[in-house]
Amino acid sequence: MRTRTLGVAASATFLVLVAFTTPLTTIVSTARELGSGPGGQAWILSSMSVGLAVALLVTGAVGDDHGRRRMLVFGAAALAVTSAAGALAPNTLILVTARIGQGIGGAAVIACSLGLIGHTFPAGPERIRATGVWGATVGAGIAAGPLVMGWLDETAGWRAGFWLLAAGSVALVVAGRLLLAESRAPAPRRVDLLGALLLAGGLMALLAGMVEGRLHWGPVPIGLLVAAAVLVAAFGRWERRVGEPMLDLALFRRPAFVASVAAALATGAGVIGLMSFSPAFLQRALDFTTLQAGAMIFAWSGTSAVVALLARRLPAAFTVRYRLVVSLVVVAAGLALLAGLHPDASALDLLPGMLVAGVGSGVLNAALGQIAVASVPVGQSSVGSGANNTARYVGGAVGVTIVTMLAAHDTPAAIVSGWDTAAIVTAALSVAGALAVLATGLRARVPAAEVG
Repeated sequence: MRTRTLGVAASATFLVLVAFTTPLTTIVSTARELGSGPGGQAWILSSMSVGLAVALLVTGAVGDDHGRRRMLVFGAAALAVTSAAGALAPNTLILVTARIGQGIGGAAVIACSLGLIGHTFPAGPERIRATGVWGATVGAGIAAGPLVMGWLDETAGWRAGFWLLAAGSVALVVAGRLLLAESRAPAPRRVDLLGALLLAGGLMALLAGMVEGRLHWGPVPIGLLVAAAVLVAAFGRWERRVGEPMLDLALFRRPAFVASVAAALATGAGVIGLMSFSPAFLQRALDFTTLQAGAMIFAWSGTSAVVALLARRLPAAFTVRYRLVVSLVVVAAGLALLAGLHPDASALDLLPGMLVAGVGSGVLNAALGQIAVASVPVGQSSVGSGANNTARYVGGAVGVTIVTMLAAHDTPAAIVSGWDTAAIVTAALSVAGALAVLATGLRARVPAAEVG
């Protein structure tokens, strides 16, 4: 049963990350066919992140209390339907709506896949191995997505990628129903509907404001960010008052939980923010082809997948606290190596930074998967996963916004100059994340197998 659970959970996460990266290398042809302007392109690239961030914590909480397998299968079915809708999209609005739906379905899959691992594998070497495999599939999905979708874009058109995702999602529904056992918390709680609506509304407004802000800072994005602040504050107030909250705010008194959220936020704002912009940068500033840009992403994410699998071999004395801190610093070093480029830069100029960032990301992904489920009480593993991954995707939205504002220019020289600045800024955000983990007080002596 453990092998089957890990196989389905890893495959499910891989599929969602492939879906997440789908438009990175196909945006040019997609925008051309649908007539998408700059605003439409920004939403095509960001819409799945919106769905993920909005639904990760909600679906994780529902999965813990009412069935993790059930919620994973539901998410896979939603991913199948919305992928088919994306393949059939006649215009930008329908595609963006489908991508948000993919994010909501993918959120249930990611939160509950890691939640199932946390429930199935006890703390210790077995869980370290399992979360390492899960972390590797994060990198593997990001590595494979741009290459597969770029190849399909050039041979069969960008819509073929969405049909492939729909077929894979149907297979995941079947595997989930046949191979997974149901699991839920020992004492299920009622669904905190108002809390879920307040949090979803707040995060939707936050990410929508940042997407709009990448184009122009005016009344609309500022109004959305104000609405986000009001809704998130209302969510916090409600969670303190309700008897069975969706997110117990007492978790923020746990050093491990705070470290998990802080490291995931820094991961999104740092390496994910820069790498999400990199295909556009490589094609527009350095004249890379779609497949060449995908290959550079593979150098980073493929390395991270291999390193995540090997992370379980790190000595026990190298605690989760140190793994988070050191890996964030290594990621920062890799991002800094990507600065100082020029318009004639080649793949060889980029490769050292991509490889170093990949090594750091691999250890980081494995450690984040482990601490996400170990930092919450027994029975709340999907909540831990949901909170960790929500922070990752909210951080990613912040990172992409920062990078876009710095590097989205009209001429190759200006884009390269902005990219150099963005690389240093995202490196600094990664270092800030390492310092935040240190500041949580997460015990340095707790073995990686236990987490405290």
